[in-house]
Amino acid sequence: MTDDPRICVGVISGAFGVRGEVRLKSFCAQPEAIAAYAPLWTADGGRSFTLRLTRGTGGGLTARLSGVATREDADALRGVELYADRDRLPHLPDDEFYHTDLLGLQVLDTSGRPLGTVRAVHNHGAGDILDVAGPGGGLLIPFTKAAVPTVDLTLGRIIADPPASDDAREEIGHDDDE
Repeated sequence: MTDDPRICVGVISGAFGVRGEVRLKSFCAQPEAIAAYAPLWTADGGRSFTLRLTRGTGGGLTARLSGVATREDADALRGVELYADRDRLPHLPDDEFYHTDLLGLQVLDTSGRPLGTVRAVHNHGAGDILDVAGPGGGLLIPFTKAAVPTVDLTLGRIIADPPASDDAREEIGHDDDE
């Protein structure tokens, strides 16, 4: 669990055109909302940007960032993650969480047995998946109410009831035949 004062809300994916615009991938539920959270910061907090969205491009956005005037400036920022101050982001309902708040939480099964800690949250289009590192190896758990009935940020733990099918265990590296 983290108490980071900033949360990653997007990443610069490269230059767009020749006048310093950038291609931007937003991690916000409503991609255009990223502009409302400016100023946006680099991961180390060493640089901040104001942001003006210019257009949408097939699944992404284009934007002008303060201090970025040329294609070379924009290209130099490829891969830079952009962070917003947490207090500028919306407060979430009790059953929603920022991914960063789940990282490092202890994961227990429904009988209280430790499964490990959350090392990442993935989303490949079909919903969030918790990547749990544990003593028996990695475990992927769908982040649904059925598989994760309890998230307690105050206590720093998650209660999980992961799917137990043999197929799922083999897919995530838990082949019991070894």
